[in-house]
Order: sequence, then C-alpha cells, then structure tokens
Amino acid sequence: KICLQGSLDPEKVKGKIVVCLRGTSARVAKGLTVLQAGGAAMVLANDAASGNEIIADAHLLPATHIRHSDGLTLYNYLKSAKSPEGYLEKPETILETKPAPYMAAFSSQGPNPVNPEILKPDITAPGVSVIAAFTRAMAPTELAFDERRVAFTSMSGTSMSCPHVSGLVGLLKALHPDWSPSAIKSAMMTTAIDVDNKGESILNASLAPAGPFAYGAGHVWPSRSMNPGLVYDLGPDHYLDFLCALKYNATVLSMFNGEPYKCPEKAPKIEDLNYPSITVVNLTASGAMVKRTVKNVGSPCKYKAMVRQPAGVHVTVSPDVMEFGKKGEEKTFEVKFETKNAKLAKNYAFGALIWSNGVQFVKSPIVVKTAA
Repeated sequence: KICLQGSLDPEKVKGKIVVCLRGTSARVAKGLTVLQAGGAAMVLANDAASGNEIIADAHLLPATHIRHSDGLTLYNYLKSAKSPEGYLEKPETILETKPAPYMAAFSSQGPNPVNPEILKPDITAPGVSVIAAFTRAMAPTELAFDERRVAFTSMSGTSMSCPHVSGLVGLLKALHPDWSPSAIKSAMMTTAIDVDNKGESILNASLAPAGPFAYGAGHVWPSRSMNPGLVYDLGPDHYLDFLCALKYNATVLSMFNGEPYKCPEKAPKIEDLNYPSITVVNLTASGAMVKRTVKNVGSPCKYKAMVRQPAGVHVTVSPDVMEFGKKGEEKTFEVKFETKNAKLAKNYAFGALIWSNGVQFVKSPIVVKTAA
C-alpha cells in the first residue's frame, strides 16, 4: 500500500497500474518501486495528513496524483470490484480551480518557538508545482540512475515561494527607493489576503481553516502592496531595543550595533516591536496593552480602525481615528486587550486590526493566548 522499496511482488504488479499511498517514502521513490517491480503506471493517493495537496512530480513512469477523498473512493472500488480496471487520460490544464490558494501540508507552521510574541510565518506566496529553471547537472528527480536532463521542471517548497516574494521586494524598492526593508515588509504583510477565491478563509491541505500560524498575514497580493497607505516602519534602534527586551547584555549589543548601545531605562516590551502583526501571549485578567506607530506613505487622509475580535478577548484601539496631513507623517496608537472568556483563547485565538480610509485596508493579524 505504501510502496516501500522491495515491498511489491513482481508477479502481481507486472503490467498493472499500482495504487500507492502517500507517506513514509518520497513520492518519486514510490514510482521507482513500482517501475522496478514491472508496473505499468502508478496512482499516488494522498494520506489523511496530505489531504487535498496535489503536487506535480517528474515521475519515472506514467503517474497521477489524487486527493485523499478520491483515494478512499478508489480503494473502495478496488476492494469491491472483481476485476478492477483503470487507465490514464491525457492531462489537461484547468484554470480557476476552487478553492485557491490553500496551504500546502509541508508549509512551515507557527507559533514562533523562540519568541512567541512575534508571529511567524509572516506571509505566504505561491510555492506548489511551480515551473522553474533547473540545472542540467542532475536529473529532475535528483536520483543517480535517472539520466533525464531538463531545462525546466515543476518544483515545490519555500525555494519556490521565496523567489516570488524576493522579486516583489525588488519591484517595491524600485518603485519606492526611500522605503526601508521593514516598510517593504509591512507593505506586503498589511495588504495580503486571508481569504480564497471563494471569499472564504484560506484552508489547509485537509480543507480545514488554516489560520495565521499557517499563512501569517495572508497570501501576498503584489499590486496592492505597491500602495499600502500606511506602513509599520522599523529602524536600527527599534531592533536594538528588541534585543534589550530579550535581556541581551552590552557586549552582545555592541556586536550588533558596531558600537556600545545603552538600553532605555524603562525596559522595552517584546510585544511593542513595531511589527505589522500583533501577538500577545499569557494574557491575564489584568489585560495587556501594546503600542504601534504607522507612517503615512500615501496622500493626506483619515483612517478609522476596525477590529475583528479574537474569541474570548475584547480588543480596543486608541485613538481609533487618525488623520494624516502629509506624506511621511507618523502617528502612534495603543491596542488594549481584555479577557472576556479565557477558556476560548487558552490555545490561541485570532483576529485582525484593520485601518481603512475607505479605499485602502491596512490589515494586521492579531494573535492572543490567555494564561494557563
């Protein structure tokens, strides 16, 4: 069933289409096992963990990849039919499939294990079955005996999603040469979308709601990031104060700064790092307060705050209206957290803060965890 190396009987497999269950071994390796046993083709069926994630691979024999639900149907057919038959049709491209996007099963997940007060991941981008340039120094399967050489192949992973974001960073820097790296990051995060092409929450590979621990601020939207309205900017002192909040000593701080740096007399809070997302962990009955500063990178405008409330927590913003008279103007606001039903947020609850002028929507994910 899993098609591990040497697990198939050539007498039973020869000339047959073999159904293999995804998991334990590499997808392409399963096809190799079928090929070596004399199989004619392979159907790769997702296990429950992989759900609906379909990945295009450079298989060594004719093969197709099906979802977990379709795999269950196929296995039921194989069990019930006396002489099951199957064939592979010529592939065709289908556009505008729904839902899209959705999160790959292999994508990295939060919460941040080092500093849980900082939401990770930041953002998501296209990274599954992306046609990419490939070296002719090795086979597309990267297997030693595979003699095929190609200029392009289908690839998946962070190595595919990262170039999308990196390319966008270059475009934004060319469009806005005065923007800092953190301003560019903010523009991408605050304009990202957290709904799919059905207008519903982005799902994971099992078609369950994914959430900020899967996609961060959401799926990158390049055109919107070019004119975000407001940005959460950061300078060197912000990062140094963040290190102060982490209790780094003077020696280590000077290594980062190139010269001595004195931490503020009032110890900074990790949560106050001017990040485009807001995370509060160990929220108690006494509540919590975090600060943020936004910079206007558009025309003079008035912005009003809207809050998508996390379950069990009440979030308020002060001031909830900010008017910017010129480009480059900065304003600071506070976000207050109050516990309403701690049980609902003991394993994290999610919401969002959205600043809008009626045209632009500057969205920051909110992540809250109440104290045990």
